[in-house]
Amino acid sequence: MRADVAVIVDVLSFSTSVTIAVGRGMTVFPYPWKDDRAADFAAAHDAVLAVGRLEATKSERPSAPSLSPAGLLAGEAVPRLVLPSPNGSTIAASLRGMDSLVVAGCFRNADAVAQWLADGLQGGRSVAVIAAGERWEYDDSLRPALEDQLGAGAILACLRARGYAARMSPESLAAAALLDRLKGNLGAVLHEAVSGRELATKGFASDVAVAAERDVSSVVPILVDGAFGPAG
Repeated sequence: MRADVAVIVDVLSFSTSVTIAVGRGMTVFPYPWKDDRAADFAAAHDAVLAVGRLEATKSERPSAPSLSPAGLLAGEAVPRLVLPSPNGSTIAASLRGMDSLVVAGCFRNADAVAQWLADGLQGGRSVAVIAAGERWEYDDSLRPALEDQLGAGAILACLRARGYAARMSPESLAAAALLDRLKGNLGAVLHEAVSGRELATKGFASDVAVAAERDVSSVVPILVDGAFGPAG
């Protein structure tokens, strides 16, 4: 079902990384995944191609930013960044040819995104909040991701608080209710979820901590002409 606005929620870590990068002045190009064409795509757009998280740890001074929220928060900013990811970026890239306006949402900007969405809802826009999901490492199959359902729930709970509950689907209300139930222990929940444990095992527990921070950003990244930038 097509919506006027599609909010991509990929907490660990595409939408969180986009929010941080755009907040630091970067223009972010989503790319479906890092294959041999990604470097050509980056060169064609005069952009830096992000490296993998593990690749970035192998050098004291990484050659480029990575898909690490903590790394993007602390590292050197670049003007234009190509950010491949198997889920959130792939969804964003696939939505480029549709009529939907694409937004990146996460815990860090949930309230800002909700406020921006509320303005559109007042004008009659329809909204889809998409929990991106994750992939199992052993066979690359898609799996539901608790962190993305909770991230979507954070945005939806903010919309509910603004009086839009009557326009929300049962799935949306359920996501908001789950967020209500777990928000007091959100950081621990994300660290103990499957995706959080996977990242911690690889040495990226700091990415989980950064992704769990609530409403620390007022940036609403919007995909325009193939790249994410701040909403006007």
